[in-house]
Amino acid sequence: MIATDQVETVYRRLAKAMPGRTKNAKGPKGQPDAFRSCISCMLSAQSLDRNTAKASRALFALAQTPEDMLELDDRDIAAAIKPCGLYNNKTRNIRKFCEHLLAEHAGIVPNTRDGLLSLPGIGRKCADIVMSFTFGADVIAVDTHVHRVCNRIGLTDAKVADKTAQQLEERSPDWALQDGHFWLIQFGKKICTSRSPKCDRCPVSDICLWFAAQNK
Repeated sequence: MIATDQVETVYRRLAKAMPGRTKNAKGPKGQPDAFRSCISCMLSAQSLDRNTAKASRALFALAQTPEDMLELDDRDIAAAIKPCGLYNNKTRNIRKFCEHLLAEHAGIVPNTRDGLLSLPGIGRKCADIVMSFTFGADVIAVDTHVHRVCNRIGLTDAKVADKTAQQLEERSPDWALQDGHFWLIQFGKKICTSRSPKCDRCPVSDICLWFAAQNK
């Protein structure tokens, strides 16, 4: 991994080069409340953004609360979310999530990581995304883009996203936690892409361990 002082440098450069959190930032996939943010995040597993958005729109046209969701037949849920794939498994997870949320939390989504992780179908990534987007917590949520760029640059050296999230929490300066997710995800989409990264436009190529290895 890169040195601690270089971590600070990476964030400062990305802060200048990438857009930060917008004033109207909502939950995952644009959802306006914690419940729909959690459901949408669950639907996004192994799904393209456009397919997740289509499935979310169809599902929330039928129900927008855990009580209403449980009134639906599994076949109706599965049909609505079919575009995002794995719809039978996701249907079961949605039902378990709603049942647990009502039984243990009176239908109110908890605003802590531990509370979110206690909910069926919610892992570290979803918990951090909901905390960041919906509750405005200072946490860097790790999705595919963030996981890739952090381990390329050397901010982390983890093979799985949960470990990347843990290392980022330990190594990132406090001032970068609020907008760090936004800087890193935009960097991953625009410059440090999965295929053919645009290293000639990268603001941190002189620090990046992957770039150094490619140019030995």
